[in-house]
Amino acid sequence: MARATSAELAGRALPLEGRKLLAYLELTKPRVTVMIFLVTIAAFRLGSPAQTDGWRLLWTVAGVGLLAGGIFSLNQYIERDIDAVMRRTGMRPLPRGELKPREALRFGLALTILGVAMLGLLVNALSALLAVFTLVGYLFVYTPLKTRTPYCTLAGAFPGAMPPLLGWAAARGQMGVEAWALFAVLFFWQFPHFHAIARLYREDYERAGVRMLPVIEASGNRTGWQILLTALLLVPASVAPALLGLTGSLYLGGAVLLSLWFLYYGVQSFRVASPRQAQRLLGASIVYLPALFLLMVLDAR
Repeated sequence: MARATSAELAGRALPLEGRKLLAYLELTKPRVTVMIFLVTIAAFRLGSPAQTDGWRLLWTVAGVGLLAGGIFSLNQYIERDIDAVMRRTGMRPLPRGELKPREALRFGLALTILGVAMLGLLVNALSALLAVFTLVGYLFVYTPLKTRTPYCTLAGAFPGAMPPLLGWAAARGQMGVEAWALFAVLFFWQFPHFHAIARLYREDYERAGVRMLPVIEASGNRTGWQILLTALLLVPASVAPALLGLTGSLYLGGAVLLSLWFLYYGVQSFRVASPRQAQRLLGASIVYLPALFLLMVLDAR
């Protein structure tokens, strides 16, 4: 049986209306959305040709936040049966009955439509187009592939790495090599992060029929090689913003140290495919990404 979080326990003490509002908030995965805010702000800041346009940044963050919350809500609507049989997700709003499926569907549709419209009307057409690509890639490519092929992680890495492109496009109205350099950081980071989660919850995913690589591979060799390779690729990807002139020496030094630190945990997970090493890699990945993009914001040129 899934263990309730402190937020869920606190929510049970609220009146019905309060519990429902909290359940809607949970659908948007607020902790992940905050991470997306940081990445988007960093990319917008780096992509701004001159002084940062505060209003455009505000509309961008609001639009991306609505889009992310809507996609997460629709994903939980689609995967509600899978979530119900997994200990990791069994206490989400739909499995525990706090919301009805049609409520989650309407909520998710409303957020995504509003998010795309806000980006298109108040920011620019390119950011809205990228938002639609993110929506389609996540919900109609990555999500159904999770129960069909281990290549789902590769498919999901593309929409998952879109926040930097959204932030850059919102600021510039066009793409460039710098935007793709930021995209590469988030793209490569996802493999160690999600492989670590799949190793930790292998039995959970197997029970639900989720065919991620660590679930279907008994030896763990291919998973280990993917973790090691992508952690290695993160080193040049993380220093690329400084080499392209987007940041200064503070970021460059911090990026090198952070990437080598993260690579250390990737090497350990390559050598030993244990839950303990997976937990350490997951913890490092959660620290690495916000620290790196925060450095970008602080040392942007």
